[in-house]
Parts: sequence; C-alpha cells; structure tokens
Amino acid sequence: MTIRTGLGYDLHRLVAGRKLIIGGVHIPFELGEDGHSDGDVLLHAITDALLGASALGDIGEFFPPGDPQWKDADSAQLLGAAWQKVSGAGWKIQNIDCVIALQKPKFLPWRSAVRESVAAILGIPTDAVFVKAKTGEGLGAVGTSEAVEVWASCLITRE
Repeated sequence: MTIRTGLGYDLHRLVAGRKLIIGGVHIPFELGEDGHSDGDVLLHAITDALLGASALGDIGEFFPPGDPQWKDADSAQLLGAAWQKVSGAGWKIQNIDCVIALQKPKFLPWRSAVRESVAAILGIPTDAVFVKAKTGEGLGAVGTSEAVEVWASCLITRE
C-alpha cells in the first residue's frame, strides 16, 4: 500500500458585496471572499492538498484564475472534478484535517454543516473530515477581518 500526505493552503481578501462561503456552506456575514471563483478558501485548500498528495498538479493548473470559464465558479464543482482525477488514479481518502483562520464571524456554529458538506462533495464519511478555527487575535489581515486563511492536510492511500 502506498500512503501519501498532502498540504493545501489558501488566503482570500474579505470584501463587501461577496458571499462568505466556507466548505460549500454560505455563512451570513457582511463580507465575503474576493476571488475569481466563489472564493471558497476551504475547498481550494482541500483541492490543493489532494492534488499535491497524488502528484497530479495544483488548483491553479487545473482551474487557471485567468480563464474566464472559472469566473464565479462553484468551488464544490472544482473540488469534485479534481477528486475525480485523484480517485481515478486509484487514491482513497483516509482523512482530511483543516485549520481556518477567521476573526469573525464565529465558525463553531457552522462546523457540522461544513464537515457534512465537504464529506458529501467527496463521497466520504463525515468523520473523515475535521475543521477547526482560530482567530487572528486582532493581528494581521486575519485579525482585522481583512482576510480568511486555510491550511488543509490529507492522508490518501492506494493499493
């Protein structure tokens, strides 16, 4: 059996006039992610973790931000397409673990819905996905609610 880990990262500026979407879940807030697609930082980081672990590429290679077809794209569809490539190469997800850095709104009330959403997109059990949140403690772009940041790790295996 081959075992690999992957690490994904993403950062998006928070701006007025956009939805805050985390893990495919719309979280009501006055700011949202600025991005070429819907800006879902969690799904972008997970996509990169899976693509990196499988050595198939990265999110920018699969879905170039300069390509107009990805403008306002649903990141759940992007993750689903990337996962089809990874699983098509024989990989299975053992677990995904993520950290989201977000000053506000509070993430905890949304965690279960986000875990369920990510698991549904990937077709894996909810207990194979975990997301924890940290604030910026008032420091830097996260701490002043100018940005949201995510780190995602995954463990994948192949027979």
